[in-house]
Amino acid sequence: MHGGGHGTAAGKHAGRLTWAFILTASYMVAEVIGGLITGSLALLADAAHMLTDAGGLLLALIAIRFAQREATPQRTYGYLRMEILSALANAIVLLLLTVYILYEAVQRFLAPPEIMSLPMLIVAVIGLGVNLTSMWLLAGGSSESLNVKGAYFEVLSDMLGSVGVIVAALLMMWKGWTIADPIIGAGIGLFIVPRTWILLKQALHILMEATPPHVDMAALEKELAGIDGVTAVHDLHVWTITSGFDALSCHLVVRTMDNNVAILREARRRMKDGFHIDHVTIQIEDEALRAEEAVLHV
Repeated sequence: MHGGGHGTAAGKHAGRLTWAFILTASYMVAEVIGGLITGSLALLADAAHMLTDAGGLLLALIAIRFAQREATPQRTYGYLRMEILSALANAIVLLLLTVYILYEAVQRFLAPPEIMSLPMLIVAVIGLGVNLTSMWLLAGGSSESLNVKGAYFEVLSDMLGSVGVIVAALLMMWKGWTIADPIIGAGIGLFIVPRTWILLKQALHILMEATPPHVDMAALEKELAGIDGVTAVHDLHVWTITSGFDALSCHLVVRTMDNNVAILREARRRMKDGFHIDHVTIQIEDEALRAEEAVLHV
């Protein structure tokens, strides 16, 4: 079994995630109230993203806690995949939220409401400060963990949303362009879609146990086949358990079974040094065992 003893990439940044959650959740209430009072779609869109941020950060923290649980006979990898499920949930919620924002923008194009631009501006400026602080807290972990990356993208969308709300408020104050509000609101929703789509694809890629993007399978197989005494490599699989934790399994066919320990050590060393894969499961067999296995699989 392989469980909670393995620290996830997100786990290293739990403290920063916690502070980002506190900041986001604390300001979220004020921004929602501000959006309702001013009647601004752009501000409500930013508030909705802030709400999603708070939920995403909370999911990330819950996933870290689950990932630290010990493995069981029923879950031999423990709860390490909770991080990926959290990232998947974040991506889906963001995409659904964008659909709602675009629908609301169309309605406001048809019937522009009255908007209080000055309170809207004040709320957006405060929100920008909160978002920039949260981005600073999460920036380091976004390159190591899909979970942290999901939270970082949500805060990034909020930061850009706050900038958009500020622009919309200034345009309405200076030019009286009420149409700026639904335009900016729709823009906030559309901007994050490509990044959210990438996050969604990455999470699904891991859940489908596909080969990690950074692993060249042809080069990896060649490296294993090049070990002295190895005649063939088959049933080779490489997949990701959670961010920063790749696993490999394969069968190595050898000329003689007399040097198994040395071959196994060399295979592990090459996988760790050349491909950064530490969790390696290798079956060593001679031609006779391979033939027996082939008969069993027929």
